[in-house]
This record gives sequence, C-alpha cells and structure tokens, in this order.
Amino acid sequence: MTEYKIALVGFGGVNRGLAQLIAERNAEWKASLGFSIKIVGVTDLFLGSIVAKDGLDAKQLVAMPVEKGVFAQLPGGTAEAFNETVIRHSGADMIAEATFTNPVDGEPATTFCRWALESGIHVVTTNKGPVALHGAELKDLARRHGVAFEYEGSVMSGTPVIRLARQALPGVGIQGFEGILNGTSNYVLTRMKDGLSFNDAVAQAQQLGYAEADPTADVEGFDVRLKVVILANELLNARLNVSDVACSGISSISPEDIAQASANDASWKLIGSASREVDGSVRASVEARLLPNSHPLAGISGATNAVSFNTALLGNVTVSGPGAGRIETAFALLSDIIAIHTTHGKQ
Repeated sequence: MTEYKIALVGFGGVNRGLAQLIAERNAEWKASLGFSIKIVGVTDLFLGSIVAKDGLDAKQLVAMPVEKGVFAQLPGGTAEAFNETVIRHSGADMIAEATFTNPVDGEPATTFCRWALESGIHVVTTNKGPVALHGAELKDLARRHGVAFEYEGSVMSGTPVIRLARQALPGVGIQGFEGILNGTSNYVLTRMKDGLSFNDAVAQAQQLGYAEADPTADVEGFDVRLKVVILANELLNARLNVSDVACSGISSISPEDIAQASANDASWKLIGSASREVDGSVRASVEARLLPNSHPLAGISGATNAVSFNTALLGNVTVSGPGAGRIETAFALLSDIIAIHTTHGKQ
C-alpha cells in the first residue's frame, strides 16, 4: 500500500478542503485507489507553518480557526510562514500548492513550485498564475527531475477538462474551443437576465462568495484570459503569452442589452476561446458574445462553467460542471494525485 506524504502550501479554502477530504476519506482511498495520504507539513502566509514528519491530524487542521499565526498553537508550529522549509525539508513526496493567483508574474506560487520540482517533489496546483505564465518552464523542470507537475484545477475547478481532452479525445483533432470559464461573470449575467442591474448582480455574487471584494478580474475577463492561455497551450500546442489574448469583459453590458437579447432568443455570455488558423497559428480572445439560444453554451447558467471543443471527427464536444467551490477544487487536487499515482506510483 502506497502512502503519499504531502505538504500543503496555502491553507485557505482549497487546501483546507483537501485536508477535510483526507480526514473523511483516507480509509476509503486505501481500498478504492490503492493509496493513502499523510499531511507532513502546512505553510500559510497568514496562519504560519508546521512540519511533522510523522504526520498531522487532518481533522484537527480543518478545525483550526482562521486567525493570524494560529499554527503556533500546535506542537512544533510557528506563526511564521517558513515556506521553503515546509516545501523542501518536510519529507514530502508532493506539495499541494493553492495560494493566491498573481496574474502579473505568478509569484510567489511559481517559486514554490520551482523549489519542489528542483527537490524531486511532485507538484499539484490549482493556481492559474504559474501555469499560464511559466507552464513550459515548470513542465520542463518536472521532466528533468523525474516528477510530475499537475494542474487540472487551474481551469474549471473540479470539472475535468484538461485531462478529459488529453485522455478521452486524443486523435479526434481538436481545432479550437470556446468556453464559459468564470463562474462569477456567468452568475452576474444570469441574474441580469432575471432583472437585476449589473451592480446589484455583482453585489449578490459577492454575498454568496462567488466574487471577491474587488471583482475586476472576474467581470473584466482577466481570470478567463489566464485560463484560455492554459488551455490553448495545453490542447492546441500553442505558445501563447497572456499579452497575446485580446480581452474585454461584461461591465459594459446594460439591462437593455440583456432584454434585447432575450427578445431575439439569444443570451450574452463571457466567452474565452482559441482556434487554430489555416497557417497553423493560434488566435485567442476573451469577450462578451451574443449567442443564439440554440448554442451549446447559451443555456449554461449560474456559477457553472462549460467548454465546447471544436473537433475534426466529432464536431462540437461540450463538457460542463462546477467552476468553483472549496470541495470541488480540492477534488481537482485529488484527481492530480490519482494521476501521479497511476504514472509514478510505488509498486
């Protein structure tokens, strides 16, 4: 039986969700997946850090209050975030990196990933920054050190899109994709269709925890732009930078625009897309589009995400599911760990 020792980098909602899954389902995983997970370290800028090579109590970690320096209350814990110590020297086989996304340079998450990969430690992450901005470098670093760099949750949370395309659609000839890749903006457009103003819809999304206090990244398309770069580079073998993707959002859409669309049997959606051109180049964009209600993405409502692949052999293949959520995103980390077990697992 394989036991993976994992260090959690960042202990907000996602890694706390992973710790909850470990606390509740480790015994089940032993039987059904052939491995168990032991948490040997946690580090968080706000909460502090702790290393315990014999393992930490996942249930106790989940119950810790969100208070500055709270890990100092645990035996061997400290209020300081000793990130490099936890990553390189906790004895971990892998790290789960789930810190905040920095859309400018991907830091400090990219450095956390580098430290692990350079040390021969697998990385699973839900962070868009390192993948969109430094994905090629990090994948090469992983290859050179014989470990895995997995990031299924960076695009559609727990809904498998990268691995689905890799494993279920090889040979089908993916020519492009278009998708609803941000649950917040889609929720806002859905509520506007129900009659709310843009500002009221955003406020409601904030109350429900879908939108941050500053919703700019969601409603102006910046979050989707990172995801488009990831998908285009992964599935179309593009080499796009963030600056290559034209980007606009939904803040200029008025209630009158929404009403006019409904009258014409159509819906406004924030669409991230990429397609291969005749000359082999890849063109990508993020923009609000008016879709006829017969379009496979037009009926996607609320905080749900969806991607429609344009393929040579099957036409359009569409997958939809949750694009956010603590446990949903934590499941994406688990799916990455399962993939690592399948390809790198100890016999």
